[in-house]
Amino acid sequence: MANERLQQITGHLGEIPQVAGSSTGKRLEGKVAIITGCNSTPSSANLIALLQSGIGRATAHQYASHGLKALFICDFDSSNLSSIAAELTTLYPGVDIHTRTFDASDEKAVEAVCEEAVEKYGRLDVFYANAGVVGSALTPVTEIAVDTFMWTLKVNVVSVFLAVKHASKAMMKTSASKPHSGGSIIATASTAGIRSGAGATDYSASKAAVISIMQTSAFQLAGTNIRCNAICPGLIETGMTAPLWNAARKKGSTNKIGQINPMRRGGVSDEIARVALFLGSDESSYVNAQFWAVDGGLSGSHPTAPGKMA
Repeated sequence: MANERLQQITGHLGEIPQVAGSSTGKRLEGKVAIITGCNSTPSSANLIALLQSGIGRATAHQYASHGLKALFICDFDSSNLSSIAAELTTLYPGVDIHTRTFDASDEKAVEAVCEEAVEKYGRLDVFYANAGVVGSALTPVTEIAVDTFMWTLKVNVVSVFLAVKHASKAMMKTSASKPHSGGSIIATASTAGIRSGAGATDYSASKAAVISIMQTSAFQLAGTNIRCNAICPGLIETGMTAPLWNAARKKGSTNKIGQINPMRRGGVSDEIARVALFLGSDESSYVNAQFWAVDGGLSGSHPTAPGKMA
């Protein structure tokens, strides 16, 4: 009776066109994804160590829990990949989990994993280029060696370029399970790529380049239905940033981490992974050529005295 009454009231309005399934359902159902930079895991089972799990691993969990057909988890360091694969297979038995060990800036390796996804499953839908290094860390620009600068660019920038180059080719291929070209390429940039003050010169330059690659590539791939977006994390507790948190805990100054952003705290990997999930899903079907700052608001303002109006 209630449904009949609703139809009488709203029937003349027609149905709203839907571009994706329910947000409470499996948001990546049937898709095939690749994530690089997946090896980081907690050093122990205590809460502090668990918080330091990497963005790649956290995203792998989000993706697998949302109905993927297959997931390739990749890293140049394979020490934890088999354990992560076992963890994912146990929790999400319907997902085919594959581990691949390679340097994300090795063109032949990136091309191979993209082609393998298409050969095995007839499709590639999501490539999350998450692999990266912190570079010269706190070294001042006057002291950074050229070799260090170039190595940071190779790992952080070339890897993203290769992801776009080869994932886009794979995403254009069609099959019985994927009749139309399309997909989502996501890269981990940083707030350091938006404004200065969040990283050393080599790291910041590399992350600015990541943003540029994703924006220019979106236009180069116009008409293919392939979207390119960057995520710009702020200060996130991961294995890479663990020394900062561990030092703060030792000094009892963890309350100072993130104190200049409006949230007044640092972030955790899952907060980045959930944005990667949205960008990988059809729910973000009209989001393209953007860089998403996930930084507690840090990049939303010019420097001000904490707690005071500008």
